[in-house]
Amino acid sequence: MKLQLALDLVDIAGAIEVVSEVAEFIDIVEIGTPIVINEGLHAVKAIKDAFPSLTVLADLKIMDAGGYEVMKAVEAGADIVTVLGVSDDSTIRGAVEEAKKHNKEILVDLINVKDIKARAAEVDALGVDYICVHSGYDHQADGKNSFDDLNAIKSVVKNAKTAIAGGIKLSTLPEVIAANPDLVIVGGGITGEEDRLAAAAEMKRLVSQV
Repeated sequence: MKLQLALDLVDIAGAIEVVSEVAEFIDIVEIGTPIVINEGLHAVKAIKDAFPSLTVLADLKIMDAGGYEVMKAVEAGADIVTVLGVSDDSTIRGAVEEAKKHNKEILVDLINVKDIKARAAEVDALGVDYICVHSGYDHQADGKNSFDDLNAIKSVVKNAKTAIAGGIKLSTLPEVIAANPDLVIVGGGITGEEDRLAAAAEMKRLVSQV
């Protein structure tokens, strides 16, 4: 089980500062959609240049032109690129084809997918590397989480790895671990803590026991 740090509400300098603190305890660093909107793919390149040994995920949430947008993210240094599960199958296929050319990976985010189980099975057949259930920022405000969704997709996903994101903290991590995803994605549960190093270290210890 791997641990991914999601960086959203920071600029490039702030991202480098946070990653510098916790790099030894994370497997993947995510350049979140807000950073990409504010800073562009320069943020992906800056983090990959600063931390070449870390896997870097560009959370582009691609909805169209999958091949082209994956190509540009890979050029910037991304190892994993996200595509939305609500996008067309042809978009996902194009993203997968481009990623495979460069030995990179695709994570499909099922945020706002209505029939999680059915779409997960369809996406799995398209050859993606990760399928992620995700309670977004607005969902969390309504008290939703993705634990049930994770259990649902694990019953149908045969090839891809599974991931979960959205509001995960140390207090909820045991419940996440019990559902046994391949990848746990944490944002504020690390970045919002007063002692980010301690939070990351404890989360890494817990996920590594599985």
